Amino acid sequence: MNPTHGIRAAVPCRACLSGEDLDWLGGGRSVSLALGLMTTVEVVPDAERGAAGSVPPAAEGWQREVWAFLRERLPHLAARPPAVTVRSEAPEASGLSSSTARIVALFRAYTRAAHERPLTDETLTQWAYEFEFAVFRGGGMDHRAVVEGGALLLDGRERGLPVVRDRLEFPAEWRVLVVDSGTRKDTGHHIRDVRGRLAAGDPALAAYRAEADEASGRVWEALLGRDLEALGAAMTAAHVAMRDHQRMSTPVLEELREAALRSAGLPLKLSGAGGGGALVGVCPTAEVTATVARLSRSLRVSHPAARVVPTSAAPGARREPVAGGQRKGS
Repeated sequence: MNPTHGIRAAVPCRACLSGEDLDWLGGGRSVSLALGLMTTVEVVPDAERGAAGSVPPAAEGWQREVWAFLRERLPHLAARPPAVTVRSEAPEASGLSSSTARIVALFRAYTRAAHERPLTDETLTQWAYEFEFAVFRGGGMDHRAVVEGGALLLDGRERGLPVVRDRLEFPAEWRVLVVDSGTRKDTGHHIRDVRGRLAAGDPALAAYRAEADEASGRVWEALLGRDLEALGAAMTAAHVAMRDHQRMSTPVLEELREAALRSAGLPLKLSGAGGGGALVGVCPTAEVTATVARLSRSLRVSHPAARVVPTSAAPGARREPVAGGQRKGS
């Protein structure tokens, strides 16, 4: 039997419910939610490589770079990585951290293929953060979110991984709706812009930090209390702070938000760096089919490039309580 047969790693993507950038601006809280839109990396056995199909050059570049990063820490690895296939259920470049999910899945699949002892969650999170920070100089919310799963309340740090302040499982009676705008966001450009504004002492950043932190507290209290109306209001406040202080939204995204409220009564919030990408909302599980149908009909004419993707929250991988055993929602 080929020792690489059946080696695969599946990793969720994530939505940010509040607090974009606060994971690396520091001094504020953010709320992440792992989503059941999975990125799967599967090692291709030697005998099947010819039938595996071609891999886009950009994807091959990521695979080589991840393998080189691992070899610096595990120097006995072979010079070349094993061949893999990569599949993602999340829209690309949409603000749902599909790139981080791919990197984490590559780390997992590669170490398994090399017969390494599985990486601990903390090591996996740290290495994935270091790998991406060297390229984008962003924060560690995505890495915490896709490795740990569930909903996380995070305290940001200017450098290094954010600290998990609290964690919980998303209510089973709720579903998440992703509205993919069909326009791509640009994380690298956004981070460079915000870091420049931070260095220049832009007062809008202080205003954003305060409003987004307050919204994150409200989001977390709504999750703890299973209050869907309060959650929608808090996510709306988080979106307004992103739009007004960080210039993350666009006319198309605002039109999609208006259409969702008008047709389905669904508040939507932009997830990720903005300038395009996806919006997310939450509705009762019992109403998801009707809500998707109403929203899809509304967008079919006005925004044909947009699509509505219903999904569930991905469960948390860790079950231990937060240090001290206290919940801190505000």
